[in-house]
Amino acid sequence: MNRFLPTGLFRIKAIMVKEIRQLFRDRLTFGMVVMIPLIQLLLFGYAINTDVRNIPIAVVDQSYSAAGRVITESVKATQVVTVKHVFLTVDEAERAINEGTVRGALILPADLTQRIGQNRIVGQWLVDGSDTMISAALLQLRNMPLKELITYQPAGLSTFEVTLLYNPERRSAVNIVPGLLGVILTMTMILFTSAAIVRERERGNLELLITTPVHPLELMIGKIIPYIFVGLIQVGIILGLGHFIFNVPINGAVTQILLGTLLFISASLTLGLVISTIAQTQLQAMQMTIFILLPSILLSGFIFPYEAMPIAAQWISEILPATHFMRMIRGIVLRGAQLVDLWRDAVWLMGFTILGLLVASQRFKKSLD
Repeated sequence: MNRFLPTGLFRIKAIMVKEIRQLFRDRLTFGMVVMIPLIQLLLFGYAINTDVRNIPIAVVDQSYSAAGRVITESVKATQVVTVKHVFLTVDEAERAINEGTVRGALILPADLTQRIGQNRIVGQWLVDGSDTMISAALLQLRNMPLKELITYQPAGLSTFEVTLLYNPERRSAVNIVPGLLGVILTMTMILFTSAAIVRERERGNLELLITTPVHPLELMIGKIIPYIFVGLIQVGIILGLGHFIFNVPINGAVTQILLGTLLFISASLTLGLVISTIAQTQLQAMQMTIFILLPSILLSGFIFPYEAMPIAAQWISEILPATHFMRMIRGIVLRGAQLVDLWRDAVWLMGFTILGLLVASQRFKKSLD
């Protein structure tokens, strides 16, 4: 049959057959062809949810009354919030918001019963306004009816007073700029190092590295250190321009920002090195980077609130370094929190970096065999 084909078509057919066979032999690339659209479909169709529910809050009931318990249960019944803590003082609630353990606090004053009888505002919400979606969901509770306690509520009278902390104007740039820092660092840091070992292999330098006395762990550390300075330059550009152009407040100490960013840069570079020891070509390294990057953007809380995700999606997001950095950088930059307050995320990033370096050096050692 081939003799009836024009010569040009015959050559095209030969190249096409070669590419198809090569694609099927390259299992990693073929797997990405299937997995990337599958993961994206699941993320957008199942995990991504703009209907915010189960926001963690604290309650400070200074009335110690039956009315206070009824109001608390009514708020919980909306399913918009989940009561995670009950504090005795407002200071404790504000500290929990600052640390990021809760996103808001319901304050019920000591004269709650009198307020109900006089048709006055019965309480106050303290809300973390740095995330506009979270604050919008909690603002909906401002006028929630309390039919069990209030038989008549004058028109225009709010049930609760709402105080937005850290972003009273509800400007989206305040939330986006620190989050964008995490996205850009994830993209560039993983991309830079994901091709590090692969590039040495493709250029024929791997054999030279094998003959040197360089220990695999020393090689991995030496690969990531130069890119740490690149990441710090990007931090300065993003936060500097964000502050001067978009008026994003920087409430945290510069040293805290640098330390938190160094933890994330190290974790991201280490993840890139692990990818580099798995991939056989730079194309495969690029594909695996994209495979990590997309969930990091969608599940880290950058676009969609963490609280709006299903439990399974939250478990996946907790594995990603970007999720922990989003919480850290927003807490430090917007709320003025300290790394000590965000120690869980800091410890996780340190552990991820150490484990990643060990895995990458071990896999490189195996490739020498």
